[in-house]
Amino acid sequence: MNAMTQLPQLKPSPETVHMDTYDARDLIKDGVQVCLTLDQQVYYLRITRSGKLILTK
Repeated sequence: MNAMTQLPQLKPSPETVHMDTYDARDLIKDGVQVCLTLDQQVYYLRITRSGKLILTK
């Protein structure tokens, strides 16, 4: 897929209509990375310089 390809706009499914939504920049207060835990596992959510999100363990 090249940079000029337009992706279709996704419509919310019934399962996601009532889902809480959070802005990643609100979660990542220092503007770079936040630590998340799930079942005693640690994950890091990071915003790249190009504005993408990366989740790593």
